[in-house]
Amino acid sequence: MTDLPLNRTIALSLFTVVLREGRPLEEQADLLTRPLDPRDRGFVRMLVATTLRRLGQIDMVLNHFLDKPMPAKLASVRDIMRLGAAQILFLDTPGHAVVDTSVELVKRGKLAPYAGLANAVLRKISRDGAAVSDRIDAARFNTPKWLWLDWSARYGEETAHRIGLAHLAEAPLDITLRDPATSADWAGPLAAEPLPCGSLRRLAGGAVYDLPGFTDGHWWVQDLAAALPVRLMGDLTGKAVADLCAAPGGKTLQLAAAGATVTAVDRSARRLRRVSENLARTGLTATLVDADATEWRPEALLDAVLLDAPCSATGTIRRHPDVARHKRPDDVAALAETQAALLAAAAEMVKPGGMLVYCTCSLQKAEGEDQIAAALAAGLPWERDPIRADELPGLEMALTAEGEVRTLPCHLEERGGMDGFFIARLRRI
Repeated sequence: MTDLPLNRTIALSLFTVVLREGRPLEEQADLLTRPLDPRDRGFVRMLVATTLRRLGQIDMVLNHFLDKPMPAKLASVRDIMRLGAAQILFLDTPGHAVVDTSVELVKRGKLAPYAGLANAVLRKISRDGAAVSDRIDAARFNTPKWLWLDWSARYGEETAHRIGLAHLAEAPLDITLRDPATSADWAGPLAAEPLPCGSLRRLAGGAVYDLPGFTDGHWWVQDLAAALPVRLMGDLTGKAVADLCAAPGGKTLQLAAAGATVTAVDRSARRLRRVSENLARTGLTATLVDADATEWRPEALLDAVLLDAPCSATGTIRRHPDVARHKRPDDVAALAETQAALLAAAAEMVKPGGMLVYCTCSLQKAEGEDQIAAALAAGLPWERDPIRADELPGLEMALTAEGEVRTLPCHLEERGGMDGFFIARLRRI
């Protein structure tokens, strides 16, 4: 047997635990790629992410070149061929190199007799696969059917198609500055462009930790859409604010940087440690509370609550392509119950006249618009505080008739898109 590059072996392990076991891609990539140098770590993450993004398309190409369906016992062989097809079709890796390493991977496993099958199929893909792949509607067939049907019904088929296209590209790096007034000063050193509402966007690659200003705490990574909820809370100087379900902490940092007295609540002590580390790096302060936000109550009523509720995260597929492979309709229904409980709990934390900003990084109406409508219909002591167009310069297209915000991955598509978010601003009656 020939030498097999370690990065290919780790890529197969990573793909397997993410797709077969439902583990988060980023968490497992950090763990499994530690033996590799930075360049190979980046390659493995990109290979697995690309395979997940294009999984529907890849499977259609594989099926085209297979004489008959592969039985379940050959799942590992199929996964090796999926990774191989991704390299050939979407990462411009020379076909002969892909065939050689893929066949060697099969030979190293328990299904070595099927190495010939992998060899034959990948050679055909190397020769004719691009022509087959190009005939496939990539936006539609890389989107799980239940999501495609939901988005088509909710947003229209044309917009659903644009969302699907937005998910095929690696998301750029968005940056929130500790001091928004320094945006012009940091755009050059970070090779970044200003975005609407104050974020910076970096299109070039590179490790985050090596970029200027990160170690010194001048900025943190946060998608443009995720930065909007705090920016829609107005002047927070001296106000007592709770950030519910706070981890990983980007919004906690924003609140603290805006001058609020912040209590960050999360039920995961492990995830709160990450919030603590980011606070230390940026020199910002907040009180961290390890608690279930449906049960926790502040000692005194608050001026405002930010509720970034647990959700299906279908708005983040650009950044987390594993979400499309892990989530199911039942997850949305279960999470909607939690969101309703959190909305009711927040009503007991805010003083009369105080503010609640509710948001989710989901494209599902059940986790956004329907939650607010149900809360108001149920008599919870909230009323809408409509968001105005002048509060969303450059993003007016995301404003709904109810004065809520619904961003889509295809918004700003010519500049790299943005996460899908729902945001509502309410006042305590």
